[in-house]
Amino acid sequence: MPKKKRDKRVSLTKLARKGLSGKQKTVLDLKEYVEKYTSIYMFTLGRELKGQCGLLFTDTPNEEVMEWFSNFSVDEFARSGFKVNKTIKLDEGPLPQFPHAMEPYLREKLGLPTKLDKGVVTLIKDFEVCKSGNVLTPEQARILELFDHKLATFKLRLKAKWTKLEGFEKLAEQDEEDEEGEDDDGMDADD
Repeated sequence: MPKKKRDKRVSLTKLARKGLSGKQKTVLDLKEYVEKYTSIYMFTLGRELKGQCGLLFTDTPNEEVMEWFSNFSVDEFARSGFKVNKTIKLDEGPLPQFPHAMEPYLREKLGLPTKLDKGVVTLIKDFEVCKSGNVLTPEQARILELFDHKLATFKLRLKAKWTKLEGFEKLAEQDEEDEEGEDDDGMDADD
C-alpha cells in the first residue's frame, strides 16, 4: 500500500539540528575556554531577550573590558512600543527617494498624505510622524525607518564576571542602569 504524502512533515528551515553531539561539543568548548582564559564576562542584549545572554572569554584587563562595554552603542531604528523623546515632522514637498510604485503603500498603509506629481511621490502637506513622549505605533516606526530616523540606541550590558583569582562577581551597574532609563523594548532613547 502506498505511503500518504499529506501527513509528511516538511521542515522549511535550511539549518540542520545540532542534536546531542552538537550540545556536547559546545560544553567541551566552554570547558576548554575556562581553562584557557582568565576572565569570563556575561552580558545581555536587552530586556526583551530575557533568559538569553552572551559570554566573553578574554585575557584582557578588567578596566579595558568595562570601558569597552560602557562605550559601545549603535544607533538603531525604533520599533513599535518605543517611547519617543522628540517630535518628528515631515515637510511638504517631493519625496524623490521613493519610487512611484510605493506611493499607494505610503498613502493607504502608512497614512501619509501623498500624491503622484509627474511620477514623483509628493507630500501634500506637513505631516507629524510622532510627538515627544508618545509611544510609537507600527506604522510610525515604519515611516521613521523609511525616512532613516534612528531614535533608539543598542547597548550591551554586563551582568556578571568570573575570574580565576576573584571568582564570580555580579556587576551592580547592571541593576542601576535598568532602573534608570531603559525602555520596555530594551533600547535607550538618545538624549
